[in-house]
Parts: sequence; structure tokens; C-alpha cells
Amino acid sequence: MTESSQWSKKLGRMRTRWFDEVDPTNPFPEYPRPQMVRNEWINLNGLWDYQITSQYEENVENFKGKILVPFPIESLLSGVENCLLPTDRLWYRRTFRIPIDWNKNKVLLHFGAVDWESTVWVNGSEMGSHKGGYSPFSFDITHSLLPDEENVIVVKVYDPTDKGHQPFGKQTLKPKTVFYTPSSGIWQTVWLEMVPSTYIESFKLTPNIDNSTLHIIPQIQGDNSDETELLIKISKNGNEITTKKSPSNESVVIKLENPQFWSPESPELYDVQLILFHQGTQVDIIDSYFAMRKFSLKKGPTGIPQFYLNNKPYFMIGPLDQGFWPDGLYTAPSEAAIVWDIEMTKNFGFNMIRKHIKTEPARWYHYCDKLGIIVWQDMPNGGKMRLIPPGMILMALGKTVDDTKKYKKFGYENPTDRKQFEIELKELVDTFYNIPSIAIWVPFNEAWGQFDSKRIAEWIMKYDPSRLVDHASGWLDHGSGHFKSLHNYRDTFKMPEDTQDRGILLSETGGYTLPISGHVWNPKKKFGYKTSTNKNELHAAYRNMVENVLKPAVERGLSGVVYTQTSDVEIEYNGLVTYDRQVLKMDPDVIKPLNESLRKIFPKS
Repeated sequence: MTESSQWSKKLGRMRTRWFDEVDPTNPFPEYPRPQMVRNEWINLNGLWDYQITSQYEENVENFKGKILVPFPIESLLSGVENCLLPTDRLWYRRTFRIPIDWNKNKVLLHFGAVDWESTVWVNGSEMGSHKGGYSPFSFDITHSLLPDEENVIVVKVYDPTDKGHQPFGKQTLKPKTVFYTPSSGIWQTVWLEMVPSTYIESFKLTPNIDNSTLHIIPQIQGDNSDETELLIKISKNGNEITTKKSPSNESVVIKLENPQFWSPESPELYDVQLILFHQGTQVDIIDSYFAMRKFSLKKGPTGIPQFYLNNKPYFMIGPLDQGFWPDGLYTAPSEAAIVWDIEMTKNFGFNMIRKHIKTEPARWYHYCDKLGIIVWQDMPNGGKMRLIPPGMILMALGKTVDDTKKYKKFGYENPTDRKQFEIELKELVDTFYNIPSIAIWVPFNEAWGQFDSKRIAEWIMKYDPSRLVDHASGWLDHGSGHFKSLHNYRDTFKMPEDTQDRGILLSETGGYTLPISGHVWNPKKKFGYKTSTNKNELHAAYRNMVENVLKPAVERGLSGVVYTQTSDVEIEYNGLVTYDRQVLKMDPDVIKPLNESLRKIFPKS
């Protein structure tokens, strides 16, 4: 019996157009880390053995069946569609062989993301554990490998979802309104990579358009002595521009002549190659890319600080993007699906995406870089949501809650939980630091698990001064970060008078609802803000929002608008497109000119 005969896709209530194209022998075959590419790697996606046990089981001998990695166990595409409870443990197992020519080098085992806590064994030896459902992690498994034999990986996963206090985003064990089905376990690519004994572990790329330089900080694993050098080659469109060689234990600044700047209208990217030499011999080589761009805040002609891109005023408008799929949940069915979502967003005339309380695989950001779209990156929330609806009332009254003392109100009374949030937040910033398209970090949304927001915003601003910070999107503003950030689903909007010398964002609005028969998650349930009965009504609502709600604010210096949302998600029917990505609910030809009209009236210096 073949592995694929022991597994089948679940034919659930809703599937995307890419569902039938998913190959269980080769899902997500693309190299998963486009800004740090090596040639020697093995993709471990595909069918793995799985079993669900109680929390008390310390090992598993007998496995239940097959699960398709990297799809969460709750998803159709996993082939299981089973909800993992906090008292459960999810076990994975698969075998692999190492190529003969890898035997004299190190082997790294990489996980793109596993939600939430995972422990990994190779051939019975524990490699380590990782907490955090949204960041990649790796283990050096070299000394546990069996050359010329089958090697066995076992992974154990614990995920309390919203019964815990760890970052979990919008996942819930009881889906309702704006909270959705969980995505437990492995949900991004797993792969093996061969590296030499001395290799490039990581690097930071920081462009500076004001002096036309790229600053590179390499991190070398192994012998990082004076005998190790780094050669850097920068090229564009296949043409080499400049090279520089320096000791690998030093940062490097490279001058670029007349650099071309990145923007959504012109997403210019440069290729960079990092070649490591040890004792005069080339030992490692990395292919990457970067962009010359600058995000900043500057007082505009109306007296309100405005968002600037490359030292010019720039208005941002884009959808709230939840990143959920009916057949894969947290995991898109394929790379083609990822690209389709981003291209659709651009076709509507949007120049920005707010990635909402979730992260994505590195290749999603790669296409934002390549296709040209600015990203606001949320940190997935943890804690508890005990201030709903009091938070909305406080926002309406212009009041707030002290988030430096009343931790229990936010579900973060345990200092260990607060520390874990900050660990995962730092991992998020570190993971995506090199992404050209990310302009704004959003650590908190609508008071969900919010704590010490002023301190945390100030930490991010210091740790990554190349970007801006929206410290508390929506409700409980504490005067920190670069923006006063508001949520407004009414047909009126008044610009705040006191911004404390910050820019202004309307970071959620719209949410106009239109369920499409035959393309709904649950015909008996519906959530949205204002319901239309047909496409023309939806167009009229959007036009009214632009003409009567947004334009007066944009003329005064409103820096950005987030429209809710990219797609329907479960019983939320306020997407530009249905959850299955089958039906566009508005016409791009109607919406695009409206979006562009806002950009034209944004105050210029």
C-alpha cells in the first residue's frame, strides 16, 4: 500500500480553486527562504505519520495514519481535519536519507513554523524544543544522523489555542464572529539544509537612501577568526554593480551609485550574494536580495505628521488581510494562491496590506517585495480579550486603561506569559527585518492582550529604527509609537485634534458585507458591519466611504486607511472576494479609481 493511498483530502464544505492541484507527494516545493538561498537542501513536506495522544504520553510507537505537511491538522488539506485540544498532544513521524556527499558537512533541520510548542527527536535523540507558533527555528542534527541509512524525525506538538495565554491570534476552539478555526501543528515548510563547518548563520541588511549605502551585519557560525572573509557582490538585472571583501567578523557598508528606489509603483530590487572564505577557500555562498527604500514620518503642510516613502509624502490604502483559507486555514493551498491574493489586491488599486494578527511564510513577503506592496505587520495577540466590548466604549469616549498595572484585564497577569510574548515579538522582528516591503510594526490590536504598550513600542523603535510603529491599533492609545491609530466602522469620521505629534491612521474601516449564495461558510450564521444585497449596493457603499468619510480626512493629512477586508473568513462576509476565492464581490475597475483619487489629494510638501 502506498503512502498516498492511506491519505485523502477531506471534501469539506468549502474549497479554493487550487484545492485539486495540491500534490501530496510535493506540496510547496519552492525553496522556503528567498532572502537566504542555498543550493543544497531537501524538502520534507509531504505525507508524515501522525497520532494524537493524551498529554501524559511520553512516546508513541503506533501511528494512526497520514497527515499532509505543512497543513494544520484542523484543515481539509491535512487529510485529518481534527481539532487539537489543550489536553492532547500531536505527534508526527517521517523518515529520510542523507545524500552521500553531505556526510562530511553539517546538516540543519528547519521548521518554518509550528503552532505552538514543539519538541523534536532525530533517531531517538532529542534535538530540542521551541515555543512560538509564528517564527522559524532550526536544529543542528549532524551528530544524530545515520549515514547511508533511514533516519527518523519525530515531532511532538502542544497547542492550547485560546485556552492558553501564548500568542494565538484569531484562533479559537469555539469559532464565532471574528474568531476562527485553529491551525495547530506544522503549518509551514520543513526542510533539511547542508552547510559547512563554518557558515553564514544570518545577516542583517539595512539600506540608507540618504547616503546611498547598504549596511550588512553578518553572523558567522564556526571559525569567525581573521582567517575568515566575506565577499559581497551586488547586482541588478544580472549585471554586477559592485563588490567588496572584508573580515567576516565586521559589519560592511557598501556604496551604491545612483540607486533606484523601491516603491509599490516601481518595486526595484537588487540581488546580493554573500560568499564566505575560510583560509582562502570558498566554503559557503548565499543568494539574497534587498531594496533601497526609506519609511519615515514628517510634519506635512497641514501641520499633521505624515507618512513618507523615500522622503516624499505617500498615502497608503489597503485591505486587512487575515491570511486564512477554507481548505488550508493558516496555510495557503499553494504558492499560486499566495500570488493570486496579492495580485488581486493590487488590481483593486491598493498599495498596502495590513497582515492582521498573523504572520506568513517568507515567500508571501517575497511576493510583496517583488510585486510592490507595502506591509503593516501585526504581532499575533496572546493574553485574553476581556475588554470587549468595554474597549469600544472607552475608545468612543476618548479614554484608556492603564496597561502597565492592570494586567489581569488583558489576560497577562502571569509575568511568564508577558515574557513569552516579548520573546516571540523579538523573533518576529528578527525574522522579517530584511523584508523591504514591511513599513510598520503593530504590536497590539484593540487591547487584545495589550500590556506595557508604551515601553514595548519604544523598544521596537530603538531595536528597528528603519521602520515605524503603530503601538496600539484601535482602542487603547497610550501616546506612543509614530501614529494615533483608530478603528471606525461608521459612516462618519472625525480627525483627532490631539495626536501628540504623531501621524494618524484609520487602521480599520469599511467592512461592508455581501454574502454570495453557494460561497458561504455557514448559511445559518453571518457577521459583518453593514450588509448589501448586491454588487451595486456594495459599490455605492464603498464610493460613499471614499467621497464622504475618507477624502476630508486625507486632505487634512490622514496617512493610511485599512479596509476590512481581503477575503471573507468563515462567517465574516465582508471580503473583496469570497472565502474560496471564487467570486470577486466588487469590480476592480470601479474601486481602483476611487482608491487612486485618495492618493492624489494627499497633502504634498
